[in-house]
Order: sequence, then structure tokens, then C-alpha cells
Amino acid sequence: MRRYLPIVVIAILTAALAGPAVAQDKPRYGGELIFAVPSEPPSYDGHREETFGVIHPMAPHYNTLLRTDPNDKTGTKLVGDLAESWTMAKDGRTYTFKLRKGVKFHDGSEMTSADVKASYDKIIFPPQGVASDRQGQYVVVEAVQAPDPYTVVFRLKWPAASLLASIGSPWNWIYKADILAKDVRWYEKNVMGTGPFTFVEHVKGSHWVGKKNPNYWDKGKPYLDGYRAVFIRDSAAQVAAVRGERAHIQFRGFSPSERDSLVQALGPKITVQDSPWDCVLLVAMNHEKKPFDDKRVRRALSLALDRYQGSQALSKIAVVKEVAGVQVPGTPYATPPAELEKLAGYSRDIAKSRAEAKRLLKEAGVPDGFGFTFKNRGIPMPYEPVGVWLIDQWRQIGLNVRQEVVEAAQYYGQVLRPGNYEVAMDFQCGYIVEPDLDIYKFQSKEISPANYSRYTDKTLDELFLKQGRAGDAEERKKYIREFEKRLLDDEVHYFYTLQWHRIIPHSSKVKGWTITPSHYLNQQLDAVWLTE
Repeated sequence: MRRYLPIVVIAILTAALAGPAVAQDKPRYGGELIFAVPSEPPSYDGHREETFGVIHPMAPHYNTLLRTDPNDKTGTKLVGDLAESWTMAKDGRTYTFKLRKGVKFHDGSEMTSADVKASYDKIIFPPQGVASDRQGQYVVVEAVQAPDPYTVVFRLKWPAASLLASIGSPWNWIYKADILAKDVRWYEKNVMGTGPFTFVEHVKGSHWVGKKNPNYWDKGKPYLDGYRAVFIRDSAAQVAAVRGERAHIQFRGFSPSERDSLVQALGPKITVQDSPWDCVLLVAMNHEKKPFDDKRVRRALSLALDRYQGSQALSKIAVVKEVAGVQVPGTPYATPPAELEKLAGYSRDIAKSRAEAKRLLKEAGVPDGFGFTFKNRGIPMPYEPVGVWLIDQWRQIGLNVRQEVVEAAQYYGQVLRPGNYEVAMDFQCGYIVEPDLDIYKFQSKEISPANYSRYTDKTLDELFLKQGRAGDAEERKKYIREFEKRLLDDEVHYFYTLQWHRIIPHSSKVKGWTITPSHYLNQQLDAVWLTE
């Protein structure tokens, strides 16, 4: 049953996203794509990072084993990238990938299965001291093997329907094995891939430049001569760059009002694409700092939020919209709204919820007017409006919260990873709607380096494995509900704010790029071209 679940997801998302078909003109060669990026890379290593500030400027330098089809609006159809074909054994525990021949790294050396194995070993079994942000996503993998130069085999501990989606991760760039053998951290500060564009320069605080790879394995691509990513933190400045035609596009998204201002200013010169967005802001509460080691305090913080009123107000000014649990609303494993309302912080009776929050704080010995610092990531949209909203909501239960905004490039290294916070904004953005990928981060800190609430919860770990190994959809749904209730209600290890909604207004000169529910997808730019 479960091997057909991606088809269900595709059907649902296709219905949600379908629009009128547009005839594609013949691609034109030449030109430089210029795009704004609101964040810079903390490091150059896609295996350790989780910000679009890495993906957007750097993905064009790399390939992955599988990728999502760049023409698929649902972002769920997998196609080969470096893999030419793949098969699954009857027992569901062995996946074999056949690689394309003649693929060259940018230094001219041939890419083989040794490079794929070395890259995945770094992701799944990283050496001591090397961060792999999605390591917890691959607990099912027992070994990665390279039996010959053009074959890669993944051996699993048990059947896992999400394995192909995991292999299709846009983060799993294939690195050169020889380089990793000499210095496993080399890619944190250097670039060497097989992708459609080669690296030219990165000037911090200014721009990133790539140029066409003349020896790219996919003959005839890319169409562009090159691209320039311009780092612009301020959202008004990003809008001004597109409006002034100094940038063609900003791939992450603009707010409804920003979209309207661009359409009004540019008319037919602007094209708008929009989509549901597999992205949500989370609040991480550091279990290693008092009083947030007390679940009564954590529960009170969630109970204070009027998510429904927040949805109505914030959706008019920010890229957030739906009230959600651990799955994107409307997708197969999402908790129905009536059931969601039974969890802490999701009741529509906000007066009752806030009264309970005040009672819990008093019971936990937290004095009225208690203050703490909420650390937020320095990206205006939607971190800034959601942060302001959170602080206002917490004020309603007598808390005095100060916000500290930390520059985006330093946020992970200086705040989240070292645990330098009491309460902090975190986020969960998926590249494909699949429970294994959307909830793996909430496993115990020993398993998931992306668990920034810094707790150990063996029950959650067991539920994560049970849902991933469930024999059918209903059984899996049951375990996901149990996981969600423990995470958000029983223990309140984390809590969710609002699901995002993606809006991309861009120059009508940009062709060959299709929006998806993920701002991590379609960033290789191999199919993109400019009309002039």
C-alpha cells in the first residue's frame, strides 16, 4: 500500500496547484540571470546547512543522485539526475542505482560511484566533529556500497517507502571522494561539483557568481551564460531591485503587499507564480535552560497563541497562512482541523487557553512579569512579523519578552547549534511532503542534530520508527497522530506557528522556471532561460 502513497500526494497537490497550461517558447541561449537572495551561506557545505542562503547561490554548481522534475508544480515527481536508472529489490531493502557515464567534475576528473558513496557516507555516517544536518533522516540505511564504478547500492535495515524521496533531496550534493578523503571539511569553504555552472566568485555581503559549464553532461544545457546572486537582506530593497529591473527574481518569496506593488508598477513585465509552501516557523525552547526544562512552562507558551486570529491578521501582511500541525494542511497525513483543536494551543477558546497558561506558570513558580530573551533569525519575511506577533501573544499571559535579532549567516553557528538561547525561532521546511522528512528533526538530540530544543525523548524516537515502518496508510496515520500529540501536547518539546504560502512575482523575461511547494527545489537553473 505505502509504495503508492507518493501517487496520492501527487494527485492531491496537483489538484491544489493546477493552473492553465502555458505553451513554452523555444529556449534561447545567452544572458545572465540576476536574482536576489535574502541570506548568505553560513558555510558552503550543503550536507551540514539547512538555509536557502546555501541552496540558492550554490545549487547550480552541483548535481544529486535523483532530483524532482523541474517542470512539476507539485514538487513530488522524481527523475534521475546523476542516476540514469534505479531498481528496488522485492523485499524493499535494497535499492540499486546505475550512474550516468562521462560525468565530469569541474576540475575535469570523472565522477564515479566512489564519489556518490563518499558523499552519502558523509551525510549518513559523518565522522566525529562533522555536522550532517539531515543525518536523522537516514536511520533506515545500513550501508552504502559501490560494487563497480557506475553502480551504487543502498542497503536498508527495513523497507522504507520514503527512501527515494530522501535520495531526491536537493541538499545531497555529490562531492569528490578524493577531496573528502584528504579533508572531510574541505567543502565548508570550497566549491567543486559536477553541475551546470562553475564557480567564479563569492564576495561576502555583495554577490555570488557562476558561469556556464561548457562540459556539462546534459548536452545542450544550461541555456544561460551565467548567473549572479545578489545578497540583499532588506525586503524593501529586494522589491526595489525587481521593480527597477536590476534583478529578475527572488526565489524565496514575497508578501501579498509586495506582490501587489510589483504588479501595479510593472504590469505585463511581471509574472506571478504562487503555491502552497511546505514550510513553517517553529519555536524551540531550550530544555537545558530553566524554567524551560519544565513542560508546564513550555505548554503555557503554546497556549498563549491565538493561531486562528493570527492567521487572519498575518496572512494579509506576511507569507504565512494556514494553522497546521506536523503535516501540511490538506495532505494525506495532516490532522483534520477538528482533531487539531484538541491539542495544546489549538483551541478556539483563547480566553480559556490563556487562563490555563497563567495557571501553569504560577504552578511552575514563574512570577508574573517574568522576562526572557527570544532570539530570532535576521530575515525580515516572515520572521519579523511572526516574532512581533509571538511577543505580543506572550504578553497576554503576563510575560515580558525581549527580542534579539541575529544576522542570518551567524544564526545557526552562534545561536542554535551551540544552544546559546532560552527560546528561539526555528523552522522546518521540506522539499517534498513526506512524514519521514517532515518530522525526523524532532527525534532525540543524539539522533537529530537539527533538534534545537535539545531534548532526549525515546518514546518519540520509537514512534518515528513505527510510522516509517507501518504496513499501511491508516497504521502510519495512527503513529503520526501519537507522535504529534506527544511533541506538541503531552511534552510540548516544540510548537508550530503558521504554515507558509509562497508567492513569486518575477520578470516576465524569466522562462523555464516552475514554482513548487519548496523554495529548495528547482535551483540548479539548468532549464532556465531569458527572452532577452
